[in-house]
Amino acid sequence: MTWRPGDRPLQNRHATRSTVMAQRGVVATSQPLASAAGLQILMDGGNAVDAAVTAAATLSVVEPTMTGMGGDLFAILHNGQTKKIHALNASGRAPHSASLERLAAAVGPGEPMPESGPLSVSVPGAVDGWQQLLRNHGTISLARALEPAIHYARHGFAVSEIVAYQWKSVEPLLASRPEAATVFLPSGTAPRAGEIFRNPALAKTLEQVASDGIDTFYRGAIAQQIAEEFSRLGGWLVLNDLSEHRSNWVDPIRTTFLGRTVLELPPNTQGMTALQILNLIDTGDLHKLKHNSPTYLHRLIESIRIAFADRAAYLADSEAVPPALLDHLLSADYARRRRDEICPNHAARHYSAWQNDSNTTTTPVAGKGDTVYLAAADETGTVISLIQSLFGAFGSGVVSRNTGLVFQNRASLFSIEPSHPNCLHGGRRPQHTLIPALVLEDQAPVLAFGVMGGDMQAQGHAQVLTNLFAFGMTLQEAGEAARVRWTGSAIAIESGISRRVADTLAGFGHSLSNEQGGFGGFQGVQIDHKGRCAAGRLRPS
Repeated sequence: MTWRPGDRPLQNRHATRSTVMAQRGVVATSQPLASAAGLQILMDGGNAVDAAVTAAATLSVVEPTMTGMGGDLFAILHNGQTKKIHALNASGRAPHSASLERLAAAVGPGEPMPESGPLSVSVPGAVDGWQQLLRNHGTISLARALEPAIHYARHGFAVSEIVAYQWKSVEPLLASRPEAATVFLPSGTAPRAGEIFRNPALAKTLEQVASDGIDTFYRGAIAQQIAEEFSRLGGWLVLNDLSEHRSNWVDPIRTTFLGRTVLELPPNTQGMTALQILNLIDTGDLHKLKHNSPTYLHRLIESIRIAFADRAAYLADSEAVPPALLDHLLSADYARRRRDEICPNHAARHYSAWQNDSNTTTTPVAGKGDTVYLAAADETGTVISLIQSLFGAFGSGVVSRNTGLVFQNRASLFSIEPSHPNCLHGGRRPQHTLIPALVLEDQAPVLAFGVMGGDMQAQGHAQVLTNLFAFGMTLQEAGEAARVRWTGSAIAIESGISRRVADTLAGFGHSLSNEQGGFGGFQGVQIDHKGRCAAGRLRPS
């Protein structure tokens, strides 16, 4: 394993930039153009939800590798006027005709879900999610929120370095699909950093939604174009699947961590996994441990492994996860009993899921994933935590003709094990890695944050929160501090963690991975009791 010491500024080994401070509102996204679009909404009198939807739509244009109208969305928010918490699941379901029998006929008996192509697509929920957020908690129209996105799709934007890198990495996927190549490889190759990219077909699609409403996307002309494209490609998605899509307002799940209430979304998201990790590591002495010491990291890693064993066994559509099971997995008693399995200086060979002695993971591993997260807060006390994704870079690679739309590949996360709760089933949602989080103190929001990166999201949530509340870091420090990542078979270690610590972990019996990257991005907004906001920005993922 190669270490790269000294890759962080000497004056602060945890952060490479300053936390942004504000008094009346803040928007934190992965792209300056999206942040600026959201901030303009706040300056024009809109609220945090208005700003978040505007920024999310803008990201769908300027960061097309990660997100888009063909993706999914989850959000959790505190309404400053009603003082109530609301959570939205705007992820899509499998086409109603999807089945294991049809899958076997299409790809061969026993073959897993395809990672790309039309069979990897579930109904895109993001557009309905935008409308739901604005209708229930916003003050502006969807047409107003889409204006910056339309502008950048029509007139172009300079491709940022990280987006150019991501784009280049999936050139083969785009090149293999003529419609995708036409839209996203206009010169035959991926745009380079600084090149101006335009998507006039997407601009037209956005304009149609702005003028006619989301019905055109799910039931009207755009929906018809989408259905025709999937029919042409041999996919299962039909007009009826789109027209029946509904987002759901859900009750968030929660735990208490270091005296604060941490809120996540319930299944089909891995929010339960993040909360389980927090329950397992919080033994009352976290603040006495040294940040990224062998003792702390060993406890964290073993807790992640236990939580991931349960995730592999149980995470699925909410219809397949009994409320009593979820309550049990998140209970303090369960955490205490599972914590007793952790040896303080030796890594276990294997952790089973609750009531499961099997050594087999029967649901797909999500890997690194490709996602955008954003947070916004305003002077009324409204705070929103929002995450949106295509899953893989450019998702399925499927682009519908004349729309500029690329579709996610979330259906690839269905299991093909008939007895598994996440088994492919028509009309069900696949398990999701996407998890926006909200933290409360005395029932008031103090933090909205998220970590991008597939399986890293739940692991990153635990590390960011511990950095903040146990180790006393600033928001920016907490997001940028070096991390570890459980890959499913070994531990990947970021370069800010010393070789001595890694050697000690190896001595405990941990397998170390040479994988680089995949440690997750980060955005967050922190609010103090005086109403001031602080925003932490992207860290390399």
